[in-house]
Amino acid sequence: MNIIFLEGKIISQIEYKFIINNRNNAISIFKIQVEDNIIIIKGYDEIADFCYGKLKIGDEIYLQGSINSKMEIIIQEIYIPNE
Repeated sequence: MNIIFLEGKIISQIEYKFIINNRNNAISIFKIQVEDNIIIIKGYDEIADFCYGKLKIGDEIYLQGSINSKMEIIIQEIYIPNE
């Protein structure tokens, strides 16, 4: 297993979807800017709910996650500074 820590700024709308016939029930997908790179971020279930309900474009976030085979970050923990 790999682990990554990132600090970035949300640059896209939070997309929220329900998942059928999978071990997860929901997913949120969005993009963040980290220095000169744009990274796709995904969160599942409770984290998906948190992201969709609390985050918006322009928010600065810190997250811990892992990198999947598509070079996307899967959130394990997320923190919003100044909240």
